[in-house]
Amino acid sequence: MRRLVAVVVNYRTPELTTQALASLETQLDPARDAAVVVDNASEDGSADRIQAWIDAGSRSPWIRLLRAERNGGFAAACNLAIRSAPAAHYLLLNSDAQLRPEAAARLLETAQRHPSAGLIGASLESPEGELQSSCFRFHSPLGELIDAAGSGPVTRLLSRWNVPLPPHPDVRDVDWTSFACVLVAGKLLDRVGLLDEGYFLYYEDVDLCRRAREGGWRVLCDGRARAVHEQGGSSVVPEALRTRARPPAYLYHSRARYFTGYYGRSGFWLANVLWHVGRLLSLSRQLLGGGPRPACEAQWRDIWRTGRREARTGAPPATVS
Repeated sequence: MRRLVAVVVNYRTPELTTQALASLETQLDPARDAAVVVDNASEDGSADRIQAWIDAGSRSPWIRLLRAERNGGFAAACNLAIRSAPAAHYLLLNSDAQLRPEAAARLLETAQRHPSAGLIGASLESPEGELQSSCFRFHSPLGELIDAAGSGPVTRLLSRWNVPLPPHPDVRDVDWTSFACVLVAGKLLDRVGLLDEGYFLYYEDVDLCRRAREGGWRVLCDGRARAVHEQGGSSVVPEALRTRARPPAYLYHSRARYFTGYYGRSGFWLANVLWHVGRLLSLSRQLLGGGPRPACEAQWRDIWRTGRREARTGAPPATVS
């Protein structure tokens, strides 16, 4: 069993993926650690280019490429890598992220000091060094109202349910942490199961952290371990949210799966109703000439339409073992 296995998922981002892998080279010990990169059926030559990069640097002893037969999403790709390489810890690293110096060592040190921690997230920053949100409170129906309203007074009034947490320079307990860069204990996965493959992309991180906390594990964020995250490099969703364009349907499917699984069908409906309440508040501000349009294109419809199946079945999130 390895001490640490780093997992990087590639989907048509070979240049970013090799940069992410390169940031691991000086931080992993080939005698004890390894890296697995999963090409998620890119079908654009990505896998061949990554394999050529591995071979050119004689990295094959510690970096292994797996080619998924189909694109089953981020969770499915991570599970494929985890099943292939038993380890005490797994470092999930987005293809659009790179470790800052000593980041892996700091995460492992924190894991050693806090054995009850099942997941430890790193602090994320832009390439220019600007800190990003990396740790959060759980999504809730009231959080949907806050997000849709986009109003400072509403956010302050309901601050207990506001999802993003401010950056912190040290180690702290959180509800959930971004999987752009996170250390996951192998024992946690043995106890609560692997990532839920019912989430194609997004909310799989919230789900695993929630299952971990419900199972008695701590979720930490270590502000001393830093990683650069080029938001939007591996997914079109961040850019769609920034420009208020229409995100892919899988974002809303994942949202519906999460709310239905943890709050029931009534909780999913409540989340959507409160989103519309918040949207009415933001529309009122717009009519009075204040603030940009805070909702994405067709969001008012997509949050209902894409969640019909999950809301109808009311099934809890599946645990993959």
